[in-house]
Amino acid sequence: MCGIIGYAGGQPALDVVLAGLRRLEYRGYDSAGVAVLADGGLAAAKKAGKLANLEKELADRPLPTGPTAIGHTRWATHGAPTDANAHPHLDNAGRVAVVHNGIIENFAALRAELAERGHELTSQTDTEVVAHLLAESFSACGDLGEAMRQVCRLMAGAFTLVAVSVDDPEVVVGARRNSPLVVGLGDGENFLASDVAAFIEHTRDALELGQDQVVELRRDAVTVTDFDGVAAEVRAYHVDWDVSAAEKSGYDYFMLKEIAEQPKAVADTLLGRIGADGALTLDEVRLPAAELREIDKVVMVACGTAYHAGLIAKYAIEHWTRTPCETELASEFRYRDPILDSRTLVIAVSQSGETMDTLMALRHAREQGAKVLAICNTNGSTIPRESDAVLYTHAGPEVAVASTKAFLTQLVACYLVALYLGQVRGTKWGDEVIAAIRELSAISTQVEEVLTTMEPVRELARSLADKETVLFLGRHVGYPVALEGALKLKELAYMHAEGFAAGELKHGPIALIEEDVPVVVVVPSPRGRSVLHDKIVSNIQEIRARGARTIVIAERGDTAVLPYADHLIEVPRTPVLLQPLVATVPLQVFACELATARGNEVDQPRNLAKSVTVE
Repeated sequence: MCGIIGYAGGQPALDVVLAGLRRLEYRGYDSAGVAVLADGGLAAAKKAGKLANLEKELADRPLPTGPTAIGHTRWATHGAPTDANAHPHLDNAGRVAVVHNGIIENFAALRAELAERGHELTSQTDTEVVAHLLAESFSACGDLGEAMRQVCRLMAGAFTLVAVSVDDPEVVVGARRNSPLVVGLGDGENFLASDVAAFIEHTRDALELGQDQVVELRRDAVTVTDFDGVAAEVRAYHVDWDVSAAEKSGYDYFMLKEIAEQPKAVADTLLGRIGADGALTLDEVRLPAAELREIDKVVMVACGTAYHAGLIAKYAIEHWTRTPCETELASEFRYRDPILDSRTLVIAVSQSGETMDTLMALRHAREQGAKVLAICNTNGSTIPRESDAVLYTHAGPEVAVASTKAFLTQLVACYLVALYLGQVRGTKWGDEVIAAIRELSAISTQVEEVLTTMEPVRELARSLADKETVLFLGRHVGYPVALEGALKLKELAYMHAEGFAAGELKHGPIALIEEDVPVVVVVPSPRGRSVLHDKIVSNIQEIRARGARTIVIAERGDTAVLPYADHLIEVPRTPVLLQPLVATVPLQVFACELATARGNEVDQPRNLAKSVTVE
């Protein structure tokens, strides 16, 4: 979860690191800290709370300037978010500083061994043991890179580590196992970070670091080895967005900007998908068509918002390919002993490509012989690298913790995968695939249209700011939309919000309906699934008869819902399977506005971070 940056170069390192931390604060905002090598010494500062607290501390008590520094913004795991538990952590002599993302599973045993050798540890974190171990190893071998390799071989768990030492002042050393770390390549300067956003202002050239690798960073050189010291091959890549994409651009919140960017993000995800021969193409498909034709089951694995995209994908995959599809929470997947073999295709969906639960589900699937296809927004991340195929969503950076444009582009990617499978398996003719792509291509304009009609939704949200509960109902693909609408409200407004399949209403949830409880209902098109439409209209009547305040999302021209909607939110007509792409947008706006009306922090909701890189 945490944000990490390291710098070696010719600029004042502290300025570079602080600017990087501002771009990484979405990864954690429980505390922040920096360490600078300057004037033959190591100076550090850290404060609990948001980055602004650290910046005030530095304004009051400036640190010396120097060419090498590391920084950290924390999402707490081991130990409360206090000054003492904030990173960086130093050894007792104050000669080594380290920052860390992840969990060191055997830290208690390592801590006990250090205590026996006379080390005094002052925090509650698992990270502090690394600083002490590094200091010991460095003292013995005299090389910070080798010390890092030795320490990494001692540790179990998932971790990214970045460290500096007074005794090797021109080098920043990093290591990764099951946790993100990328290298930024500059001119006379180099960077380490959890995310390219941290250094995008300075360079768009990056290196992928592989699993169990150590990197030694100097202003004019980058060396990468494995944990045993063997030179490692790394892949260079160029980031296809610039610093302006990671700025608010006049919006009050990143979330508002990212909602507004959805039409372009959808269009970019579709760009170039039809080849010269009229066939659908994906990004990196390292699975022969013959193997895909042998697939007899598809399993979607994902967490949170991405899981809701997977639930919608199930409808499209089964409809267009006639192949059974399951959608699983990645955090539960490997613990229930799933039935997988070489004829199973597992599709892993993750915005960051570093979601630990999804990564571990992917690895379990590969151990069982299954094929794995990744849907991801982040080039160079772990999940695409460990998959047999990848489709990138091209949404650009998403900074707000609550996902918006990543969700819509994940949906588009899921539809593309479903159509691609239909194409190679022969269940969809070429002209049918092209027709479906045309329908998808029209969605960008339709999302833009929805965004121009959102002021009544904002007014409605403000009027509900004092409510404690909002319920959501949907059928067919509208059910996952209801789940996503409820999740957004929980994330941002800290309200009780639940999504239900409308057909389950009478099996229990209707007991929650009382006078003036707001209920959002996602209504399917009367054209494509008329039986579903009629049934959900009946559901609306049932809850309204019990006093509910009905908020109905329905396609334009659906007059059947008018008598039963206290508030009607109209969306453009779309094919039934594609309706989530337009029906979700009002729910994003609704949650954002309601959270704002309640005085909540929209981009950085409490207790949450953007990328969940621990289990």
